[in-house]
Amino acid sequence: MPSLHNRVSRKELKTRALKDPTPRTTLSFYQYFPISDPNTFRDELYSDLSELGVFGRIYVAGEGINAQVNVTVEKLEQLRNKIHSIPGCENLRLNTAVHDEGRSFFVLDIKVRPQIVADGITDPDFDMQNRGKYVNAEEFNAMTAEGNAILIDMRNHYEFEVGHFRNALELPSDTFREQLPMAVDMMKDERDRNIIMYCTGGIRCEKASAWMLHNGFRKVYHLEGGIINYVNQVREKGLENRFIGKNFVFDDRLGERVTSDIISHCHQCGKPCDTHVNCVNDACHLLFIQCPECSLRFDSCCSEECRKFKNLPADEKKLKRKEFRKGHNIFNKSRASLKKLGGSERH
Repeated sequence: MPSLHNRVSRKELKTRALKDPTPRTTLSFYQYFPISDPNTFRDELYSDLSELGVFGRIYVAGEGINAQVNVTVEKLEQLRNKIHSIPGCENLRLNTAVHDEGRSFFVLDIKVRPQIVADGITDPDFDMQNRGKYVNAEEFNAMTAEGNAILIDMRNHYEFEVGHFRNALELPSDTFREQLPMAVDMMKDERDRNIIMYCTGGIRCEKASAWMLHNGFRKVYHLEGGIINYVNQVREKGLENRFIGKNFVFDDRLGERVTSDIISHCHQCGKPCDTHVNCVNDACHLLFIQCPECSLRFDSCCSEECRKFKNLPADEKKLKRKEFRKGHNIFNKSRASLKKLGGSERH
């Protein structure tokens, strides 16, 4: 029986993958459908995808599957056939990355979770089968251009910050579970308006549309395939692109360039910048936006404190690691006040 887990270190797997020149394609897909035995489903899927040389991150739960993966171009059709052969996934959409060099993932991780999207919903009467209507790129453009629809971004604040649709409303939060009640409260006086929700690939806005309907809203729509599918559609059909900036993605790329607009700023100096990085201090790894100049100044760290800690001798790091205040300087729009990064306030 083949191994159902990685037996090689992640570092080694990444090194091997980077040396392999074989062209790869990045895809994302999800489906809400009942899985009676998520653990068995997970093991069988891991075995099948390992044989195809798939890399990526996949979550499996009783409510369905959520995946971001890459595969060699020559085995793309085999992957597509495999996914579509799963009962309940026959018509599942595979979103192809907007901008991709196949260097999004370097290892295969498939995890069983309570939900494929953590939503915080406890109401037993909530039903994902009662969800909003899909709109494609052409319909989305028409509805938003007419001005008779309210457009809600169901992504986290750091995703919205680097790119979003024109005139979209932000729900400034760190988590999807916080955004659901925020959306209901924000729209409480707009129950008769058309409400369009969107996210990166469609999984969050689909659940959000069901939650809005559950809370008494009547005209709820969600963008089919999310931003990724929208951008591919407008390119294929020559439609107006109403998305500006960069589309944040949850893999090693941390973003797909959609337009040349840079609408965000370096969190340390305030210069125009939309490059997300993780602080290289192993005791921190904060996700933040950093320009090349600040990267040099802070040695790829998020703050002077992290820069100093990173350069300590290994034995001293070990002693002081427990004392290090991880998250001491998180840039977080959902908090009452923005904390300092690198000694300068972000405005």
